[in-house]
Amino acid sequence: MAILAEPSVATIKRTSMWSSAFQSRHFLGAMFMVPAITILVLFLAYPLALGFWLGMTDTKIGGAGRFIGMANFVSLAKDSVFWLSVFNTIFYTVTASAVKFAIGLYLALLLNERLPLKSVVRAIVLLPFVVPTVLSAIAFWWIYDSQFSIISWVLVKAGLITRYIEFLGDPWNARWSVVAANIWRGVPFVAITLLAGLQTISPSLYEAANLDGATNWQRFRHITLPMLSPIIAVVMTFSVLMTFTDFQLIYTITRGGPINATHLMATLSFQRAITGGNLGEGAAISNAMIPFLVAAILLSFFGLQRTRWQQGGRD
Repeated sequence: MAILAEPSVATIKRTSMWSSAFQSRHFLGAMFMVPAITILVLFLAYPLALGFWLGMTDTKIGGAGRFIGMANFVSLAKDSVFWLSVFNTIFYTVTASAVKFAIGLYLALLLNERLPLKSVVRAIVLLPFVVPTVLSAIAFWWIYDSQFSIISWVLVKAGLITRYIEFLGDPWNARWSVVAANIWRGVPFVAITLLAGLQTISPSLYEAANLDGATNWQRFRHITLPMLSPIIAVVMTFSVLMTFTDFQLIYTITRGGPINATHLMATLSFQRAITGGNLGEGAAISNAMIPFLVAAILLSFFGLQRTRWQQGGRD
């Protein structure tokens, strides 16, 4: 009868080590992160790396292309249309984000009060964000139409103007028109998110301020704003990123016109790469957007860290 050999001490240690590793919370957490990391690599890291590579080639639709280094970026530095798109993008992002924040904060403060039919009002406020972007853009395209504009019709009937306004025919009118459309669509996101942040502030803070005789402005300045600062940093980060990379709204309403007056970097990249067939140049324009986006993220991040430090948190 064969005698089974007892496992060695080393084998027992190795088994115990692997068993404890599998039971470790860190190992379990890492395993749960694998699907998310895989998705990020496939749909974020790989396209980003491919975009960098394409930006350094002269690839065209239907052709393999060859490596040309920084030639596309040098060409863009001399391209007046590219620099116009940079100006349009910054103007569009800064103006729309600032107005969206102001209106969104006002609506959030209003909806945080005791109002009749508050749930209905919240649903109405959220409606523009729920409607698909393309449908919203088509609606604004009709509103701004040179012949059938409801705005121009009302103003003519009221005797305030004598002829229809060229909303999309004049460069600056077109810029302000697409900014207005973006504001209409983006305000609900800011308002609802800030409202959620307002509802986390303890009412006892306001009660103590009332006992001290604080005014409405003092309560807002010394309680609401500091407590809401982390939420504001996150909301403004997302708002800036979504506005800076906006494509559907601009492309549906103006397609970058008139005379490139509303071309953003995103729409110009699409036009050069897909419509024009120059994938390398289009990718280079997309890559040029990255420093702006990183700057916006870092500004928000360090602003959030400063707020945490002021409130006693660790950096």
